[in-house]
Amino acid sequence: MSVILSVMFFGVTFLSNHIGAQFSRTETIVSQLGRTVWGASIMWYVLLGSTTLILIMAANTSFADFPRLGALAAGDGFLPRQLTYRGSRLVFSNGIMALAMFASALVVAFKAETTALIPLYAIGVFLSFTLSQTGMAVRWWKSGHLKPDEEFVQQGGVVRYDPQWKLKLAINGFGAVLTAIVMSVFAVTKFLDGAWIVILLIPTLVFIFFRIHYHYKDVAASLSLEDYGEAPRVQRNRVLLLISGVHRGVLHTLRYARSFSNDITAIYVTADPLEEEKLKKKWATWGDGVRLHIIESPYRRLIEPLIAYIDQMADHLGPHEMLTVVVPQFVPKHWIHSGLHMNTASLLRKALLKRQDIVIMEVPYHLGRHEITET
Repeated sequence: MSVILSVMFFGVTFLSNHIGAQFSRTETIVSQLGRTVWGASIMWYVLLGSTTLILIMAANTSFADFPRLGALAAGDGFLPRQLTYRGSRLVFSNGIMALAMFASALVVAFKAETTALIPLYAIGVFLSFTLSQTGMAVRWWKSGHLKPDEEFVQQGGVVRYDPQWKLKLAINGFGAVLTAIVMSVFAVTKFLDGAWIVILLIPTLVFIFFRIHYHYKDVAASLSLEDYGEAPRVQRNRVLLLISGVHRGVLHTLRYARSFSNDITAIYVTADPLEEEKLKKKWATWGDGVRLHIIESPYRRLIEPLIAYIDQMADHLGPHEMLTVVVPQFVPKHWIHSGLHMNTASLLRKALLKRQDIVIMEVPYHLGRHEITET
């Protein structure tokens, strides 16, 4: 492959100089060569068509290999775990979608001009060549300093003594130097043409990768069972049942709360004394003896008074107690009606997510589907 690439490169370079090909934004050098050799014949169109197919296959290579590479990096904890997900067609769907979005963004940002995109591509490619060649050179260096019967185990394989390590070290070291020179030339000469983006982006991405890895290691350490001892048992579960009135949805939720706790307090936030009296009478009939606590909210706020009361209850929890906030959640017959109801559970979840020993529980009540079982 390297021989074919070298022959093509030097051949195209020689012919371009021989025919006096000029840079053009409307016609490539290969097209100028074909037009000079064959004229506007069928062979010229064959050349253009085959070149287009090769470019399409080259673009498809990214979609074939990047999702696998992303999945491997995600498996090691340097990219989000979502990239390891395989879709119904057994491909890494999230990796394909992420690559498609980033590629589309580049095409739009650079107006699909290859002359502007080439510096970004070239620096990334030659940087990867430099790193791979340097890695192989380091491997041969380690191999040469081992004894014939000695081996060194490292991530990715086993390093053993190689009698030809000096030759291989020279080849890979020379390749690393050449690719580093080409990369440096692109970075300097094309800096103002867009190369500065890659120069800033690559260190930023490396930093982000290590921060992601640190996060996953921190999560694993927090969830580890080593030196954990016996898990503390919850001896008491206090339940706060948030109600907006007395109706079938509330009674359905109350029955569920009864199944795991007898310490239940119904919470009602109001700013209207008349509504408060009506609710007390109704709760006395349907509340099944459960305590009712009414929170006055003169400014007609809902979440803030609830959070204050929940924090007050949480401060008085014992060492083996949990506080569960149970919220009835209406599920309408049609999805378009969802926006007509208060999503109190989601608002509370966002507000209480970082508080310990507090559980937010939604109990769905499907409107129009419980009449037969509850009559």
